[in-house]
Amino acid sequence: MTIKPARMTIAAALLAAAVLTVSLGTAAAASGSATPRAAARQITRGKAIAETRCAACHGVNANTASPNPESPPFEDVVNKPGLTQRTLQRFLSDSHNYPAAMNFNMRRQQSADLAAYMLTLRRADHKPSI
Repeated sequence: MTIKPARMTIAAALLAAAVLTVSLGTAAAASGSATPRAAARQITRGKAIAETRCAACHGVNANTASPNPESPPFEDVVNKPGLTQRTLQRFLSDSHNYPAAMNFNMRRQQSADLAAYMLTLRRADHKPSI
């Protein structure tokens, strides 16, 4: 059976759409959100938390050094081997993990939002800051 060029283009377009749909769904599931739009909102909220509550000590954006040399940039944190969304969110939810200087609590949703944002900073070619 031969596939005509027009049918091949349609088939290729349908395959590309299916791959994109699966990719977006996987990204949404990884961030704990039901849809790509919900995942994007969660990441936006997480970035706002990072910029207002964390940036005084940590580098919270890509390629940003921490103002406090004792506080690791978020890129270094999320690129640690073995770190997962779950372990990061648990750490962020547990105020007993924080040094006394941090002295604040976050609600479960805030820690989920912050973790979702932080994980956007993962890079396969990341080199830890020294």
